[in-house]
Amino acid sequence: MRKASRLFEIIQILRLATQPVTAAQIAETLEVTPRSIYRDIAALQAMRVPIEGGRGIGYILRPGFDLPPLMFSIEETEAIVLALALLERTGDPELKAAAKRVNGKIAGAMPAPLRQALQSNALHAWGTIAPPPSGVDLALVRRAIRDEQKLLIDYRDEYGRVTERTVRPLALIYYSATAVVVGWCELRTAIRNFRADRVERCRTLDAHFRGEGDGLRDMWVRGWRINQVAATGNET
Repeated sequence: MRKASRLFEIIQILRLATQPVTAAQIAETLEVTPRSIYRDIAALQAMRVPIEGGRGIGYILRPGFDLPPLMFSIEETEAIVLALALLERTGDPELKAAAKRVNGKIAGAMPAPLRQALQSNALHAWGTIAPPPSGVDLALVRRAIRDEQKLLIDYRDEYGRVTERTVRPLALIYYSATAVVVGWCELRTAIRNFRADRVERCRTLDAHFRGEGDGLRDMWVRGWRINQVAATGNET
C-alpha cells in the first residue's frame, strides 16, 4: 500500500473508531508494522490532522475534523449496496475484504437516513458463490494488471494437458463459477482466456510490458466486437 493511501486509511480508521485505537491494531488492519504507523501518525500530526494519544494508550481523532462528505441519493446508495453484495460472489478474498471496508467508510460518512438504507439488509445478491481458485491469487493478478507485469503460469487445458505460459495480463472477468484471466500469451502469440480454476501455479516475473496494456486491451475489445457482429449479423 502506498503511503498516501495508508495515511487516508488511518484517518478513516480513527474516524469510525468509538475508542482509542493502538498502532498495533491499525498495523494489523493495514498489514504493515507498528513502526510504520507511528511514522504515519507523526506525518499526519505535522499536517495538522488533530490526532491525539500516544504509544501504549492508543490514538483518537479529535471531534470536528472530517473529510469532505459523500452525498448519495437513495437510488445511488442502493446501487452501492448491491454492487458490494455482488463482490461476495467473486471468489476473490481481497475484494471481499475491501467491500466490507468500503461499506464501513460510506456508512460513517453518510447522514443517518441514508446510513439506514445502506445497512437495512433489504437488497441481496443471490446465487452461487465462486470458491477462491487454489492455484492463483486473484489479488496478485489484479496488481500485475495495474503494474503491467508479466505472469508465469502453469495452465491445465480442458484435456488435462499442462503447459507453462508467460502471460501479459490485461483483464479479469468474474463469472459465477470462476474468474477468467484475459492476457496476451507469449507461447501462442495471441490473446487468450485462462480459467482461474485451471491455473495450477502462478507467479510474477521480473519483467514488464509497460505502455502496451491499453493497446492490447483495445485489440481484445475489437476482437470480441467482431465476433459479436459475426454471430448476430448486425453492425454495432
